[in-house]
Order: sequence, then C-alpha cells, then structure tokens
Amino acid sequence: MKKFNIRKVLDGLTAASSSSSSSAAQPGTPSQNDVVQETLQSEHFQLCKTVRHGFPYQPSSMAFDPVQKILAIGTQTGALRLFGRAGVECYCQHESGAAVIQLQFLINEGALVSALADDSIHLWNLRQKIPAILHSLKFNKERITYCHLPFQSKWLYIGTERGNIHIVNVESFTLSGYVIMWNKAIELSTKTHPGPVVHISDNPMDEGKLLIGFECGVVVLWDLKSKKADYRYNYDEAIHSVAWHHEGKQFVCSHSDGTLTTWNVRAPAKAAQIITPHGKQPKDGKKPEPCKPILKVEYKTTRAGDPFMVLSGGLSYDTVGRRACLTVMHGKSTAVLEMDYPIVDFLTLCETPYPNDFQEPYAVVVLLEKDLVVIDLGQIGYPIFENPYPLTIHESPVTCVEYFADCPAELIPALYSVGSRQKRQGYSKKEWPVSGGNWGQGTQSYPEIIITGHADGSIKFWDASALMLQVLYKLKTAKVFERARGKEEKPSTDIVDEDPFAIQTLSWCPESRMLCVAGVSAHVIIYRFSKQEVTTEVVQLLEVRMQCEFSDVDSPDPGGDQTPTLPTPGASSSPQEAEPPTQPSTGSNSSDGPRDNIPCLQVRSSPLKQSPGYQVELVVQLVWVSGEPPQPITSLAINSSYGLVVFGNSSGLAVVDYLQKTLLLNMGTSELYSPSDPYQGQPRSPRKARQPSGAKMSRKISSSGEQKPDQDAKDNSFTRSRSSSVTSIDRESREAISSFHFCESFPRKTDGQVGPCLLVGTTQGSVMTVALSLPPAGDQRLQQSLGIASCGTMVRLKGGVLTMALLDFTGALLPPPYESWYDPNASDEEKEKVRRRRPASPPASQEGQDTQFAVVCSEKQAKVLALPSQTRLYKHNITETSFVLRADVVQMAGTNCIACFCANGHIMTLSLPSLRPLLDLNYLPLTDMRIARTFCFSNLGQALYLTSPTEIQRITYSQETCDNLQEMLSELFTPVETPEAPNRGFFKGLFGGGAQSLDREDLFGETAAGKASRTLAQHIPGPGSMEGMKGAASGVVGDLARARIALDERGQKLGELEERTAAMMASAESFSKHAHDFFVFLFFCPLWCLPNGELETRRKV
Repeated sequence: MKKFNIRKVLDGLTAASSSSSSSAAQPGTPSQNDVVQETLQSEHFQLCKTVRHGFPYQPSSMAFDPVQKILAIGTQTGALRLFGRAGVECYCQHESGAAVIQLQFLINEGALVSALADDSIHLWNLRQKIPAILHSLKFNKERITYCHLPFQSKWLYIGTERGNIHIVNVESFTLSGYVIMWNKAIELSTKTHPGPVVHISDNPMDEGKLLIGFECGVVVLWDLKSKKADYRYNYDEAIHSVAWHHEGKQFVCSHSDGTLTTWNVRAPAKAAQIITPHGKQPKDGKKPEPCKPILKVEYKTTRAGDPFMVLSGGLSYDTVGRRACLTVMHGKSTAVLEMDYPIVDFLTLCETPYPNDFQEPYAVVVLLEKDLVVIDLGQIGYPIFENPYPLTIHESPVTCVEYFADCPAELIPALYSVGSRQKRQGYSKKEWPVSGGNWGQGTQSYPEIIITGHADGSIKFWDASALMLQVLYKLKTAKVFERARGKEEKPSTDIVDEDPFAIQTLSWCPESRMLCVAGVSAHVIIYRFSKQEVTTEVVQLLEVRMQCEFSDVDSPDPGGDQTPTLPTPGASSSPQEAEPPTQPSTGSNSSDGPRDNIPCLQVRSSPLKQSPGYQVELVVQLVWVSGEPPQPITSLAINSSYGLVVFGNSSGLAVVDYLQKTLLLNMGTSELYSPSDPYQGQPRSPRKARQPSGAKMSRKISSSGEQKPDQDAKDNSFTRSRSSSVTSIDRESREAISSFHFCESFPRKTDGQVGPCLLVGTTQGSVMTVALSLPPAGDQRLQQSLGIASCGTMVRLKGGVLTMALLDFTGALLPPPYESWYDPNASDEEKEKVRRRRPASPPASQEGQDTQFAVVCSEKQAKVLALPSQTRLYKHNITETSFVLRADVVQMAGTNCIACFCANGHIMTLSLPSLRPLLDLNYLPLTDMRIARTFCFSNLGQALYLTSPTEIQRITYSQETCDNLQEMLSELFTPVETPEAPNRGFFKGLFGGGAQSLDREDLFGETAAGKASRTLAQHIPGPGSMEGMKGAASGVVGDLARARIALDERGQKLGELEERTAAMMASAESFSKHAHDFFVFLFFCPLWCLPNGELETRRKV
C-alpha cells in the first residue's frame, strides 16, 4: 500500500476529530478558517535522508580505484563513505553495523567488495546513485582476516584466522571447492600453527604463483596449478604486511620489531637485505635495537629513478609521546612526515593499475583517525594537497548548529570573498588526485547556509547549496579575550573547567548580516559584517549583574508597578552601580571574600586587528553575584531594525541596545508577570525541572564546594538541558527564559495599532509580551532612550516554550523587521542609502477585528491565537508520553507549517493556522544528547543534525525533494576506458620473459575444483538492484531482468570489441599495402643507383 493512501486516511481522521484537538473561534470573532485557504496536504511530505557530510567517524579501512579515481572509506560502525571530485560523495551503511576490516574495488567495474568483522563479505553496486548490496556471503566456521582481488579477475582470495585460504567467485558470490589449507602450505616438520593469514597477493609476473603471509613470520609462495608450495621464507619476527617489486623477483616484508626484510623469490634460505629504518645502528656491528612495529609497507618503482618505499610505524621506542609518522624512503633520502593523529591506513596512488608495470607513484593517501591527508610525492618536501571535502567539521567539537535555507543570494559570495583570505599557503599546486564521479543535475538552486559553533569558540559558515558542503568563512570569537598562558595563570573566575570560549547558542539575521553569539562563560558578543579591515583600539564592554531578587517558593511582589520601564536598582548594568553583597557565600570564597562583580573572562586590553568579515561591535558579560557564578545563557535574539539584543537565563532577561551600548532592561522572570496574571503567584516546586532547549551544550562548573544535582533523578528522567551548570535542585526549579521573538504586533488586547514588540517564552509555558518604544531613526535613535514596558501574559502552554511566530490574516508569515545590510566602515552617504527600517507589513486592526495569528509551540502542545484579542483559535496536543526537542515555523510549498522533532524520534508537521497533523513518522530514536542539541529544521523541507561527532546528516521532509533526489545526487561511476596493458616487448614475448597469465576458471571452477562445503558459508542475496531497475527484484522476473541487463552490457562490450577488431584489421591491411609498395620500390628502383655487379644481375633476371 502506498504511503499517500495512509496519509489521506490520516487527513480524514484528523478532520473528523478536529473538535477534540482544536477549539473553534469564540462567538463574536470572525472565523479565520474562512479567510485562510490552507494548501498543504499530507501528499506534500515524505521523509528521507539526503546526504551525509564530514569526516567518516572511527575509520577502519580504505581502498582506491586508480581508473575511476574513487576513494572508499569504511568505519568501525559499518558505514561506507565514497569520495570523488569535490562535491561528489556518498554514504552507505551495512545493516549489521559490524566494523569494515577491508575494502577491495573491482577496478573500473563500478563495484566494491567489503569485508566485515562479523565474517561477512558484500558486493556493492556503484553504478547507481544510491549504491546497494548485490550479494553477501556469511562465513560460519572461520573468521576473515585478509582479502585480495587481483586486477581484472573475478576470483577473490579470502584468508582466515585458521590460516586457510578460500576462493570466492565475485560474479555469483559462491565459494570454489579449491582451498589452500594451512597445513599443506607450511612445512610438515613445523609443529606450531602459523597463525592467521595477514597477506595474500599474486606474483605480478606470474598469476599462477600466490604469496601467502602468516602472522608468525612464515611466507609461502604457492603454486596454484600444482597445489603445492614452491618456496617458504622464514623470519623470527611477526609479519604485518608484504609488498612486491613489479618485476616479481623480489618482495619486502614489514615486521613487528621495526625491520624490513627484502627477499629474492628464488633464494628462500636467507633474506637478501634486513634494515631497521628508524633503529639506531650500534658501532660494534651488533643488531640494531628493536623498534615499534612497521604496520604497513608499500614498494613502488619508477622508470626514471629510484623506487619509493612508504611505511607507517617503525619508530624507536625512545620516541615516547612523538606523533604518528609516515616514512617515505626514496633512494638515499628518508623523509619522516609527522601526522596530527594516529594512522589508520595509507595507499600509494600510482599511474597504472597493472601490478607488473613500473608503478610511477605520484601521491600517498593517508587515512588518520580524524583526518584525511594526501601527500604529493612529485614535489620537493612532499607538500600536501588542499582537501576539497568538508572534513573539518570536527576540527573543534561542534556545540551548536543552525540551518538557513533560501537565504539572500548575495550572502554566499560575500562570505566566500572574506573567507578566501583565510586559506593556508604551501599546498601542492597540483589538482586533487581523487577526481572521479560527476555532480548531480538537480533543479534545487536556492542558497543554503549552515552555521556551526564549536568548543574552541570558533564559528564556521558553510555553503550547503545543492546537497554539497563547502566552508565559506571561519570566525574566532576567542580573539576578543585575553588567553591564559599557562595553567597557573588561568583566571580563577572561570565557571567551566574546559573550553571557556565554547559557543552555546547564536542568533543570526541573514538580511542585515548581524550576528550575536553566547558562550558558556556567560558572555554575549555582537558582530557586524564589514568588507574592510579595521583596528579596534578598545573593545566595547558592557557588564551585567543578573540575580533573582525573590525566593523560588514565595510569590513575587510586583510592588505595585505593573510595567517597569527602567532597570531595577538591584540589577544594574555595571559593577560600580551594584549593591554590595549582604552575606558571604560558602561555595566560592576567595582570600578577599566572596567573588562579586567579576566577569568570567577578561576582555583584551590591547588593540584588536579585525580582518574583513565579522567584526566585534560589543561584548556583554554577566558577572559573579555574591560568590555565585552567573547562570548560563539559555536563549538569545537580535534585531537589526530595532538595534536590540535580548538574552535570558534562569535568573531573568536583559535587553541591550547595541547602538547606544547601554543596558535597557534587566529583570527577573517573575517581574514580567502582571499582578492580575493567574500564573505569577504559583509556588515553584523544588523538584528537578527540565531546562530550556535553547541552551546548547553541557559544561561542568568548576567552582569549589558546589552541591551537585541528584544523580538518580538525572539518570531516570531525560533532561533537555544543554547546560548542567545549574548547581542545585533549588536553582533548577526557577522559571527560565527559553525563547524570544521580535515582531511588529499588538502588545495588549486593547491596542488597535501594531508596534515593536518582544515575545518572551519561559520554561513553564508562559508567553509574555513586552512593548518597545523606539525613537525615530537617524541621530535621534542614537541619542534618545528607548521605552520598554511589560504587558503581561498572552497565553500559557504545557511544557517550555520552544518557538513563536506571527502570521497575517491570509496565513502568510510575518518575519521580524530587519535593516538591510550596510558596511559599518563605509562612508556616511553610503550608510544612509541603505539604513532605513523595513516598514511594518501588518495593517492596523479595525475595531472588533483580528488581523494576526500568533503561533506558539511548546514541548507538549501548539496553540494559535488571534490578535489583538488574544483569543485561542486552535490547540493541538503534540505528545503526551514524550516531549518536543526542537520546533520551528518553516516555509513549505509556498505556505507555512510547524515542524517538530520529539525525544521519542518522531518527526511531525502541523498545518497553519489550523494545526492539522500532516506528517508523523518514527524516524530516529534519540540515542544521545548530540542529536537533541543539534537537530534543526529549515525552510523548503530541509533539516539536519549531527549524527556523529564528525558528521552532519541532512534529511528532507519534502515530497518534491524526495522525488528529485535521484537527479540531485552525484554519480560515482563514469564510463572510463581501462588503460592498455604494458607492452611485453619482442624478446620477452619470444622467450617467455613477460607476465604469465592463468586461466583461473580451469582451476577454481566447479568442474575442476568441485563444490565447497555448504556449511562453510551462507550466500545471502542483497537488496540491491542493477542500474535502471527500481526496487528489489526477486524471483524469475528479477533474474530475467538481470540477465537482460547483463546481456545488454555484454552486447555493448562485444560491439566495442568488434569495432576494435575492425580497426586492427584495417590497420593490418594498411601496413601490408605499405610493406608491399616498399618492396616493389626496392626491386624496381632506378638502375643508375645500383652498383655495377648488381646491375648485371638485375638485367639477367
């Protein structure tokens, strides 16, 4: 049954039960449903993954197709990442989740073999945009340790832990009856087991000779035809890898004692050479001291010079603490290249795929635990290539993510322009060598930007358009502060034990390019975007003292003032105005008494050189209050039209005018309630309350003597707190600020004219309105003060408020007013051309009529109100057993909806304004807090989350995007002609000195080798499909379809062969004709050019 049928049934059920989930308009209010024509239906929604960006988490193996130029990386979680040219990448996942221990390309065939730690091998079809498994084979009795697939062969060698080698036909994925048993490979006199197979390779010059390396140090050259060992090579140390010389006369082994042994094939008695690349050579001629194991070695030859020997490991044991190294030995020179992370694997890229030709290496791909490095072997100093993939997401741990789809078109070029100046120098001048695949041809052309905040205080802007990801610009917020040079100089006022500059939340206005970030050290930084470099002599600083004036169990006493318009005396904007503490704190006393009016970080006092891009406008810091550290900032918003920044935490909220650099309002949450509010007098329970979802990361308070929350309560109930810095149950029970929304609306029920407003949402479900009174624009705005008045509660919901929005009477979204971007360092004339407040779009309300919808979504429910009457029109209970982690009002298919992600893994959408359920799918069970704090929705059906510490997973909930996904995805396989085999030469062909071919079918086929034991391995047909076949074909129809496609491909190859044969015949005929003409010319050449004797002979003839 198709999904849309189920959705239609769902629409019918929700329409029939609308009376239970929604409340109709009150009498006397016009029905808004008659005005708003909702066009969104369930058919507009479908959920699917699109692309995954970032570095493969916990990589374990790697492979490269030298003809297709495609790189594959396997991980410990069973994931498979494939990379081509910049923008070409693909993600696949093995269902079992077992680690990928080895990968083998079927070179230039569009297929890949993966071997997993659960002793299964899989054949992947890469000729389709979403690769799928064609066959699987699960070994039951033996454990897989090594695989080898010779070039242009369909027989895969599989070595096992028992020391045996089995052979698999990769076309049918069936086992051959031909088996190389370990007891036949080693000498009969050997009494011990040789250990697992650690290497398999065939002689480059003789496919009938197989080199088998056992862990104990024994290497065997096996004759496949005679089924016996030709030679056995013994060494005392365990083997880790083996590499051939391309002529097939020598091979090199790397060992566990840091030595390399070189063996002549026909001289097994003794190694031809033994070297210890990093060992100290004793003067008395003794054996060098043992070193760390050489985990891998590769031996690559060149026509023009000395061969390259590349190896990992092998360092001396006295180099404790030294980073992992890759060693490149070329002739007499040895280069040791230090890596930032441990080496997982490396591959040497060569010009030819043929193992029996000069390899001509040109690069080395090094897979590290957290990075991918490609080294240029063709330039002096071995520089690295500039990596075009977005693999630096995790350069510092990601702490928050925001996603903006359908941004202003000029944003990406502007960010790229300033970001291009930040690029490092010294890269290789050659093009990136992994250059396979083609980009998708999708029609999705709107600009998308992803912003990531990091633990080191950096912020990265990414171009995410067209399913690609490219870093545009990097901002380092830590430059604003003084850095402690050592542990002893670390400020004692830090409230976090690590990463004091970590980004907790951010607010960005794409139209004005204003950026506001909040960090874990209770600091807020406001940035403007400029294309010109400036030097700021003094960084503007504003210190704010936020504290709760009332106890958490007593009802707040408003003191008769319903609408405070100025900062309260006890919550001043500077330490000088603050009242002295009345009692010392027992938790964080210093030698001079409790800390008070001290910020957590010290703003730098020296001039700050600011490059083009984001430049500091103002720094706001919360200070310690009577020995207690400031509470982490849980919500943040900036508005460029009003020139205001607002932020809140569990103590209250503060409004800052960043144009005048002043604090306008600083008040506790309880003070926002009016005396008539039914919610303001409720006593607060001391139980552990959930923290708002606006806080973005978890950090521990390092001040001494603090009481930690009840651990059992923390373990037994899921908390949305991204900040565990609230230090007691009493403190966590406070009503914190969870969300803000600037808008042009009606502050009170009685208002008939819209004006600047601020909507404030709290963790206990209250939405309150704050009216803003702004002076005229221009000079008056910079000189006159702003008026602020709290207007009481608009609505109350279950759970903390997550998001708020406004719609006009037609259902169109009313975005917050904004000011168009202007360069703050440009001339005054240019500023005035751009600087004017965007006019408010909502019209004035006629008496008795509502002209706006207020949309509010909390952790439990959503409500729609009519404004200015504040009449509830619709209500929908989103979840009873779980809670919403993230909710956003997004644009979709030309209209709007609410998108929600719940802690139980469900993704839901609700129509606006009627709150009809349109989508409800169990997508992703919440496994860790990383997903909770990074999941975010954007417009046009896009969403993303951090699926691992190093990877971003993008998804879509749009049916249109899902339908066009095949076109939008990049193509991995492209038709490329395989290079010609190396020329054997006349004498080698005549005397048999060239490469010896082998008909493996005669050896391994069922006729010659028989059938393998059925209990050894189980064949599992994969769900994958051939190119052009949709879905999983099964039975006779599927077999016929596969056969037809295979026949078409075979016919195409035969056609190409016929064309080549015809071309060769034409060439042969041309050669024959020219040869005949040449001999005729010699015979009938002019007589005068012949010697006298020959002239006489020619006449006789």
